[in-house]
Order: sequence, then C-alpha cells, then structure tokens
Amino acid sequence: MTGDTGGEDGRGDGGAYTYEDAGVDLDAAEALKERLGSLVASTRTEAVRAEFGSFGGRFRTSEPGAELVASADGVGTKLKVAFRAGRHDTVGQDLVNHCVNDLLAEGAVPLVFLDYVATGELEDETVHDVVAGIARACRENGCALLGGETAEMPGFYPGGEYDLVGFVVGEVAFPEIGTRDLRAGDRLVALPSSGLHTNGYSFARGLLFERAGLSVDDPFPGEAAGTVGEVLLRVHRSYLDDLAPSCRAGRIRALAHVTGGGIPGNLGRVLPDSLDAVVDVDSWEPPAEFRWLWDESGAPRDEIYRTLNMGVGMIAVVREDEAPAVVDALEERGAGAFVCGRLAEGDGSVRLAGRD
Repeated sequence: MTGDTGGEDGRGDGGAYTYEDAGVDLDAAEALKERLGSLVASTRTEAVRAEFGSFGGRFRTSEPGAELVASADGVGTKLKVAFRAGRHDTVGQDLVNHCVNDLLAEGAVPLVFLDYVATGELEDETVHDVVAGIARACRENGCALLGGETAEMPGFYPGGEYDLVGFVVGEVAFPEIGTRDLRAGDRLVALPSSGLHTNGYSFARGLLFERAGLSVDDPFPGEAAGTVGEVLLRVHRSYLDDLAPSCRAGRIRALAHVTGGGIPGNLGRVLPDSLDAVVDVDSWEPPAEFRWLWDESGAPRDEIYRTLNMGVGMIAVVREDEAPAVVDALEERGAGAFVCGRLAEGDGSVRLAGRD
C-alpha cells in the first residue's frame, strides 16, 4: 500500500485502530437502527412501497399526474433548550408540524417525511426520543416516516448535542390556495400559536438565560404558566386537521405560516403587488410569555412583531362574507380563531395598526 510506513500488518506500532476508536460504534448504530424501525413502521400508510432499510423510500401518489410539493426545514436553536432541559421527545414533533404547515400554505397535504439527525456521539435514548417525536407527529398528520439518516460525526458536534432536519413531500389537495385569488376587502383570520413555535429562540435565550440568568427549571417570569423549559419547549402546533374542512369547502384563499420574520415577513409572501395586508394588533392580546419578552427587551413594536409570532401561528385569507363561517368552523374544533385584519389596495406591504 503506497505510503504505508507501519509494520507487517500495516497497522503501525500502535496496534489496531478501528472505527470505534475514532468514536463511531457500528454495532450500537445497527442496534439503534433496529429500534427505530418499529417507529418508522408505526407511520406506514398505503402510499408506501418500500421496506425500512432500503437505500431510498418508494411511495406513490393518490392519482397519476398529481402535483407534488416538497419542503425542508430545521428546528433551529430551540434545540439548545432541549439540550439544557434534557428533553428530546418534543423537537421531533416541532420539526414535522413546521414542515406540514409549510405544505398546507401551498395547498398540499403530507404524504411522506424523512429526517436527518446528526450527532457527535450516538446516544441511543436521545436519538430514540427524537425519532419517537417525529413518528408521533407523522401519525397525527397522516403521513409516513419513509426513512432518514442518523449520522455520527465525532469531533464535529459538542458532547450531548445534535442537529435535526426534516424533509417532507406532499400532494396538492386544495389547488385554490395556490392561486391566491385575493382582493381588497378580504379578511385575515388568525389562528393562535401554542407558543414561540420554532422561531425567535436566539432572542428568547439571550433574554432568559443570559440577561435574566434563569435556568430551564425556574418559573417563567411574568404571568406565563410553567417553567422556562416547559414554556419554551411547547410543541409547534400543526394546523392541518383544523383548517382542512374550510380548505375542502373552498373558503381559504391563501395561508401564511407565521415563522421566521413574524407576521410581516410571512404574510407578505402571499400578497400580490397591488394589495396590502392591514393587521390590527389590538385584535388579540399576546400571551404572557410574549409580553414578558417584549417588556424585557424594550424592542420597538415593529421589531418584536418581526422577531416573534406574538401568539399567531397561521393566518388565513378569506372572503369577507365567508369569514364568520371559517371562524365558526375553527371554534367548533376548539382551534380558536379571530379576524385580525383585512386586505386593502396597496403595493404588497404588511401594515401593523394598533398598539405601539
């Protein structure tokens, strides 16, 4: 072997050097793979056409020629809170629900999901908890966990940390949402968030952990119920089941999933150049955790609404005369909903009206 300066067996004077010596335990990885197989199997749907462990996941659409939508996302620095709390069973749900909401905003429902978990050292229970959360959310959203990748990369990630990414493929079920047939006078119907969802965590961690010196086990300051860890790790809500009836009825003209960039950064993505969205921020009271973060930061109104979702996770654009029916349908499901604004002639801007 060219460049071999070792002894007879090519191992050098230090003896055998294996992958395990480098920090990768192949036997442990194989055992974990077998455990994860049952989680993957629990999400299987009729669309799946391959067995777990294949080189790729094979699936079918419901109809020939059906239009597909794909999306990818991560959980971001919310993972840092999971590391501090030692709780890993919720971030997988966050990942799936975030991706499913993005599909829904394009008029699509999920078919299959794939995950990527990368860590410095494979910790069986941690990875199992993460994937268990992914599988739970896949079952709740009616999509199959088709497969994924668990990468062990010693020296790349700090001990006890990992990264998490998800990929989803869905099928267009509500094509009218994709056309975004919007007009002046349309109403904005807001659906509450379950917390910070998966955005603004660098901002929140800086205020809570660095400036306020709190731990994940301390009570969340202000009037929010729960510890810092409990409040920050609330699961990113999926809106698929709640919105599907109104989508099937053709009452939803567009959907904006409120993630990074807040309401202004996401509602603007569905607007034509000829219309503005006027959001009445006095139409709801931000939950206690948002009020404390705003007060503690001293950020201007427009900045805080670009940083956090401020208690609104999804906004539906509906015709003025259909808004009451959409709100009623959501309230009947216990989803909570309210009209938070309207569309007006303009240039594609999002205008916040109300409290300073």
